[in-house]
Amino acid sequence: MCNTYLPLCIALAVPVTVSAESAPPADEEMERIIVTGSRIVESIDEVPASITIVTAEQLQNDLQVSSELQNMLAIRVPGMAPSTGSTSNFGQTLRGRAALVMIDGVPQSTPLRNGGLGIRTLDPSVIERIEVIKGATSVYGNGAAGGIINYITKKPGRETGVRLGVSSRASLVKMEDSLGHRLEAVADGSLDDLSYVLSAVREENGVQRDAEGDIIGTKYGISDSVAHNYFTKLGYQLDDDKLLQLTYNYYESQMDADLVDVLGDINAGEKTYAVKNSSGTPNPGEPQGPRGNHNVMLRYNDLELFTNTEMTLDGYWQRIENVFFYSPVLSNPEQGYDGGQSYIKSEKSGFRATFNTQLEWDRVEGTFIYGTDLLNDVTSQPLVDGRIWVPEMDMNNLALFLQTKWIIADDWVVKAGVRHENIDLDVDDYQTLKLCRSADQCSVPMNVTGGKLEYRATTYNLGLRYLGDERFSPFANYSQGADISDIGRLLRTATVTDINDIRTEASIIDNYELGFSSQFDNLRFNVTAYRSTSELGTANKFDPNTGVYMPVRAPQKIWGYEASVDYSVSSDLALGGTYSWVEGKDTDNDIYLGARQIAAPKLTAYLDWVPVDNAKLSLTYLHVGSRDRFEPVEGNYVGDQAPVDRYDVVNLSARYQLENWELFAGIENLFNEDYYPATSQAFTYGGYNTKGLGSTLNLGAKVRF
Repeated sequence: MCNTYLPLCIALAVPVTVSAESAPPADEEMERIIVTGSRIVESIDEVPASITIVTAEQLQNDLQVSSELQNMLAIRVPGMAPSTGSTSNFGQTLRGRAALVMIDGVPQSTPLRNGGLGIRTLDPSVIERIEVIKGATSVYGNGAAGGIINYITKKPGRETGVRLGVSSRASLVKMEDSLGHRLEAVADGSLDDLSYVLSAVREENGVQRDAEGDIIGTKYGISDSVAHNYFTKLGYQLDDDKLLQLTYNYYESQMDADLVDVLGDINAGEKTYAVKNSSGTPNPGEPQGPRGNHNVMLRYNDLELFTNTEMTLDGYWQRIENVFFYSPVLSNPEQGYDGGQSYIKSEKSGFRATFNTQLEWDRVEGTFIYGTDLLNDVTSQPLVDGRIWVPEMDMNNLALFLQTKWIIADDWVVKAGVRHENIDLDVDDYQTLKLCRSADQCSVPMNVTGGKLEYRATTYNLGLRYLGDERFSPFANYSQGADISDIGRLLRTATVTDINDIRTEASIIDNYELGFSSQFDNLRFNVTAYRSTSELGTANKFDPNTGVYMPVRAPQKIWGYEASVDYSVSSDLALGGTYSWVEGKDTDNDIYLGARQIAAPKLTAYLDWVPVDNAKLSLTYLHVGSRDRFEPVEGNYVGDQAPVDRYDVVNLSARYQLENWELFAGIENLFNEDYYPATSQAFTYGGYNTKGLGSTLNLGAKVRF
């Protein structure tokens, strides 16, 4: 895979960790342990960076309302752009930049052609916890400009058991055709030295209705969709120190609805909604959504390779096919195409070797994390009719890294790191696709000579945190990331004849962060301010001659702040909330960045209450504020620059435990708020202006035996 090059690379990365599952901490300590970033298990309190952990309890509460991970992250993670009612995370950035999504450290995003579909890659029921590291980092290489979202999957239970679950979901506004169901089965436990988790989930949705009872538009929709997730994790304890583990995850979720959109216009205040197809002609194209995503990982962990040194070896393989909606914009009347449907096709294979050596001198504890990352990523974006929109990109990536962590006198944590990235990207000769919005508004196809693009980057990280007083624990960090995200979008809109003349340069992102956490008995809060600059960002500008949105590469600056608070009133009542504000500019032209990157302000709150033994009520609240930075062009807003008006969404869930049974109910959009989600308001692209989901009830039961 990586025999084509043998670079010298060294890297010291930043403050956050990924580690083997050996020697897990006690359950009561899990919420304060981080396992993503600097590749060792460590306390979150020792990390000089912003981290959010979505716990198993929070996931369980949210799953009783909806299985959509985009919605869960929007509510639980400060800095995460809001999203509701869509299978896409297009525009759902993390601090204004794209995040790298992973399952147990295996990349799920397709950064070479970022289609905004990486978040929805497995069912939440198989996730133990979600760890979100915010800010540019090169710890896992390309695609982590905004940070990392790592799904840590379930580990085997202490006792062998089987859990079965069933639930049903329907609109409370208009039930007709909205009834759906969900079935799940999980078996976990251990047999001598063998441990296992086996899970199967099937979820079928009815039509999704907004607050007025209309069917929500089909673009990135989930009406009449069917999802399957099959997950297996097998572990074998070779001896007290050595563990061998195999994980396989299969996920598909496709929408095959007999619906057609009635297109509206965000500038005219008209929503897009769907109706039953009564034409007698089948809808064109294939079902949209992931149509069979495979992930395989083999891990070997040795806690004592030699004195004070642990070794973790990971080999992985992944194949993804994410199918987009049918679009008339992909038409070419000259060749007989009245539209088209693209899909992102990506295959990755990789190997990671991580070594962790710990030393101690007097009152200083030192940790050295070092190793290598190898990755081959082959990604393209063809159309289902055989046309090629984005040619195949074959990337080989080799990096060596070194990270250090120093705990000094139990009061100070210092982290420092460097990573050298060596990337080769091969693209064959290709022709750009001729696309027509109308008979006289077409792009001009170009014959482009391919070749090899080479990227060499060394990135540095430095962080400092004070631990001496839990009432005030400040931190500061500086981290860099090397990013070549979305090369495919640049290739498909080429206006030159040689790949070397396309502006495909990598962007070095500098992230500065300053914040603190405080703990007073049952009250905990965090405040963070950040600033992120990049030498070259990628925005969009509409070309009225061709009807194509062209990439604009220019320096960018993004800045913002976040705050979170959690308070345990008693053992039966807990509440808290978050606030996020972010802004960004194209610094060359001194203009604000659009909604593809910059989200409107966001406020969230939660309340968990145990009114009686074995019962629990959970309430979540999402408030999206206003953002209005742009002027209309000839009377209309364009691109991703329409204003966002405020809205509020409240979700409620309840459950009751009865011996081995659990009964639960959840209502999404409890007060039936009639609203357009933020992206539906800001994006003027055809068909995006759908309303949010109206009040929807979910009822179910689980049994374990």
